[in-house]
Amino acid sequence: MKLENKIAFVTGAAQGMGAAIVRQFVEQGATVYAADINEEAIRASVADLEGRAHAVVCNVMDEASVQAAMQRIADEAGRLDVLVNNAGTGSVDSFLDTPVEHWDRVVGVNLKGTFLCAREAARLMVSKGTAGTIINFSSTGALTGEGPSHYVASKAGVMGLTRSLARELAPQKIRVNTVVPGPTDTPMMAGIPDEWMQAMIAAIPLGRLCQPEEVARVVAFMASDDAGFITGQSITVNGGSAFI
Repeated sequence: MKLENKIAFVTGAAQGMGAAIVRQFVEQGATVYAADINEEAIRASVADLEGRAHAVVCNVMDEASVQAAMQRIADEAGRLDVLVNNAGTGSVDSFLDTPVEHWDRVVGVNLKGTFLCAREAARLMVSKGTAGTIINFSSTGALTGEGPSHYVASKAGVMGLTRSLARELAPQKIRVNTVVPGPTDTPMMAGIPDEWMQAMIAAIPLGRLCQPEEVARVVAFMASDDAGFITGQSITVNGGSAFI
């Protein structure tokens, strides 16, 4: 129960890694505000976690929506200990054929959404004097350059944002780190062409996709006091497909 009594906010929590993180946090004793843009999906995802996980409808690209979610946490829980910026999206586009609206959406969710949630979470933590932690999500693609340009650029930006925030927020005792998954067996992967999928698996030394629960356990460690002297770091969970 290493997260006992901690208050956490997890974005993109209706499925995949986000849903696994919520369940891992609850198992470790946290109270979780589980956020997603899809109201029906997020309510279904936490339906059997009544009392320990609360559904929050939130569009991470919208400043007012993020602020409303944080205000709810402040009103109901009184503080925030952990933010997990898991919400993400992608689109299969070649660079030369990338529509501007696809670029704006991918960068908007993955990078702007991370910025907005981190800013509002940090404001709440500072206002309550909480020694909190922010965990952002990047991708192995940010290290290798593999993947659509908007996705890779947004995930590389998350790493830079993490490093900046880690330095700036350290005096307030707020830790900021990035988890860097490799190809993971989530619904987002379903839209990837099979030849891409097989090439990705072939490039993973451990020879398989990561499972969401494997990422969730790493995130739980990073959120715990056991990781109390880790900040500004990129923690890879990728089966050896890239190294930092």
